[in-house]
Amino acid sequence: MKIAAAGAVLGFGLGGFFDGILLHQILQWHHLLSLVPGMQDLRLQVLWDGYFHAAMYVVALAGLAMVWRNHDRIGRDPRRLLWAPVLIGFGLWHVIDAILSHWVLGIHRIRMDSAVPLLWDIGWLIGFGILPAVAGLYLRGGRGPGHPMGATLAGLVLLTSGMGAWAQRPPPGMALTAVVFREGMSEAQVRARLSEAGAAIVWQDAQQGIAIVDLGGAGGWGLYAKGAVLVAGSALPAGCFSWSRA
Repeated sequence: MKIAAAGAVLGFGLGGFFDGILLHQILQWHHLLSLVPGMQDLRLQVLWDGYFHAAMYVVALAGLAMVWRNHDRIGRDPRRLLWAPVLIGFGLWHVIDAILSHWVLGIHRIRMDSAVPLLWDIGWLIGFGILPAVAGLYLRGGRGPGHPMGATLAGLVLLTSGMGAWAQRPPPGMALTAVVFREGMSEAQVRARLSEAGAAIVWQDAQQGIAIVDLGGAGGWGLYAKGAVLVAGSALPAGCFSWSRA
């Protein structure tokens, strides 16, 4: 049980990364604290998303360290002692998140803009929580080592890592980009930084440091060096501004 816990901890961390990167950044359906009163400032939402990902780094590193310490014994039956527990841990994250974050604490829902958020919560719980956990339990209870599950874990890791880079891209076909600058920057400073980057301002909220811009086909990576804390596509206002005061 102690050896299997190594894979479960690693899978738990990967589940958190998958959830945070996909839902907070790429799809932008919610942030960690979307429904917490007094957290309507988008900079605070992004900050707490960062704290969440930092915590998942710690969990994943702990899982990797546990796997390394037990790699000799895990290597004798990797299917039961690594791949299966990783799937169980991955599913466990989504089960705990659904119960605790969605329904008990109510700090966010899967789709903030849905008319029936419970359906999205249940669908996500089944697809990414229950099914992976059941698959892991099935593999752990099977007989004989050497089942080719390495590709499954490798694919999961690559998918989670790739989404981190993809999250920085605006949605394809979207001409406008939402940019959030760090707190304390004046309207003049924001305009000057955007002008340096060749961005045309379409709309700006000086109080919150938010601007909707047309980058003219250029990438938005350089804006991070000019004080931006978030560069996202035009899906951001639809997914996040609907509950904010922006």
